Amino acid sequence: MKVSLIGASGFVGTNILEELLTRGHQVTGIVRDAAKLKQAGEGLTVKEVDVLNTEALTDAINGSDVVISAYNAGWTNPNLYQDFIAGSEAIQKAVKTSDVNRLIVIGGAGSLEIDGKQLVDGPDFPADYKAGATAARDYLNTIKQEQDLEWTFFSPAIEMHPGITSGRTGQYRLGANTPVFNEEGRSILSVQDLAVVIADEAESNKHPKQRFTAAY
Repeated sequence: MKVSLIGASGFVGTNILEELLTRGHQVTGIVRDAAKLKQAGEGLTVKEVDVLNTEALTDAINGSDVVISAYNAGWTNPNLYQDFIAGSEAIQKAVKTSDVNRLIVIGGAGSLEIDGKQLVDGPDFPADYKAGATAARDYLNTIKQEQDLEWTFFSPAIEMHPGITSGRTGQYRLGANTPVFNEEGRSILSVQDLAVVIADEAESNKHPKQRFTAAY
């Protein structure tokens, strides 16, 4: 499979890239700064593209079977909300004008619901993640209106961060709009297993025009 991976040098993107290459896929890694991408080897082509340049991005992804967006505007970015929305909408536009019909977006857990209320709107939601989570939630509402592309939106587990040390187990359980909890009441997934989830979705296309989640 030919995959274009946007944000291939980030925390999530590097793990997805490793998983895709291990499976033998041909990957175009699309990054802002090629020097930050440490992986190399057969099957990987690196392209330095600003996602806001939709014409250049369209050219970069043409010929792919699927585009995976692990785009992140930067957690310390003071304009995180605006930049995430702008970047995500530009990516969506570029895919629509390309010859690719599938787009998988990695969003956030904040839009997942418990008792009909989204996590990001809860009083205990961490302030440091509010802007990014709200942006991902609002973009989910945007892409839900997309009729032409075969899009998929993935919300990670509530606990999905560098401190999760379980590594790659290859095991996970799927959900839709509510978090998946384990027997201890935790919604948790390593970034390596997030990469397994995304690679599996790229290969199987189980969730066209849907949002889904996964955790242990």
